Formats: sequence, structure tokens, C-alpha cells
Amino acid sequence: MIILRLDRVMADRKISLNELSDRVGIANVNMSKIKTGKISAIRFSTLDAICKTLDCQPGDILEYQEG
Repeated sequence: MIILRLDRVMADRKISLNELSDRVGIANVNMSKIKTGKISAIRFSTLDAICKTLDCQPGDILEYQEG
């Protein structure tokens, strides 16, 4: 199972959901779904934009857990 840790990275960077949505260029509601893990897929272009904005690696946001 893949766990999204976007909320943790956002807190570390002290960036709000609204600010991240604006910088990445996706709707606030969609960024909220990513943040809460209520998605089944994410575009590489979106992941790329999030990583650029937060200055992080995909592994900082995505975590694999067995189960």
C-alpha cells in the first residue's frame, strides 16, 4: 500500500494547502485529495511540480507499507 506523506512535508516547509495549490497549478480540492490520500493515481507532472515547489524527492511524499 502506498501512503501519501504530503501533509508532513508541507508542515516541514511551512506551506499552506492554498499556497501549494497555487504554485503547483491545480485546484485546491484536488490538492486536498492528494494531501489526505483520497486518490488512486497521481500524474507524474503533478508529482514533479509538487517536488519542485517543496524542494523534495518523491520518496519524501510517497511511502510504501506492506498490507
